[in-house]
Amino acid sequence: MQNKFTEFSTNGILQLGDETLLEPYKKAKHPSLYTFIRTNKSPVEIVVDSIPYTIAPNSILALTTVHFFQFVSGKDLIVYQFNREFYCIKDHDKEVSCAGLLFFGNAHIPIIELEPKEFRKYCVLHEMFLDELETKDNIQAEMLRLLLARFIIITTRLLKLKEGLADTVKNSKVDLLRDFNLLVETHFKSEHSVAFYADKLFKSPKTLSNTFSKLNKSPLQIIHERIILEAKRLLIYTDKTAKQIAYDVGFEDASHLSRLFKRHTTFSPSDFKKSVENISVN
Repeated sequence: MQNKFTEFSTNGILQLGDETLLEPYKKAKHPSLYTFIRTNKSPVEIVVDSIPYTIAPNSILALTTVHFFQFVSGKDLIVYQFNREFYCIKDHDKEVSCAGLLFFGNAHIPIIELEPKEFRKYCVLHEMFLDELETKDNIQAEMLRLLLARFIIITTRLLKLKEGLADTVKNSKVDLLRDFNLLVETHFKSEHSVAFYADKLFKSPKTLSNTFSKLNKSPLQIIHERIILEAKRLLIYTDKTAKQIAYDVGFEDASHLSRLFKRHTTFSPSDFKKSVENISVN
């Protein structure tokens, strides 16, 4: 079951469907669309950035277009997919934008287990989506965007409750973390210093580090982890050499990446690639 809406004026795409929408990802690759997966009575098995996940029944998770995603198994799923042209061209509060908490506020993919009352809300909202997809008029696109915004708002609220982010003081720190994560996502291949990001955020490096220390992660650690994640993705999913990968993530000397990679993983890039290949063969 698949429903697709295309807005020709913006090239916007919204897709609703079941697990058949995930069939193209039987082999790991970047999703071309932002993706939400909601489980019903059965779990789903997926792999994200080489890490396997079993998502429990009655849960929801969010994926961005920067993940490497593989669909292993699952049935009776509800899948929502959209591109930036459909949703992100509109002005949204930063918490629920394409740079919002669900997509750039966490180090890992957000997974939310739903209580029965919450699950029913999503079922009702899904019926509203389906009904609107059958209503062909000149405000259909705007109605679908409003429904998607409502979906993202509800999910963001649940994530904030789950992670204890509801109070204002914590919110300001989370806002800073999200803004920092988004900047890192944009510039990590060329900018590796905390000072660059602090300047973009109108903060001093010391202020940034002091704020992040309360979140149990330093700014430099986040930058390095993003570089290592990208290196891992390229080592696992491409045939690029360690030297080529080092250049891709902003190192002119491959030994600099090798030292950083080994410090974070205990492997050199080439040994890491061999270990992954051995696991695949076995």
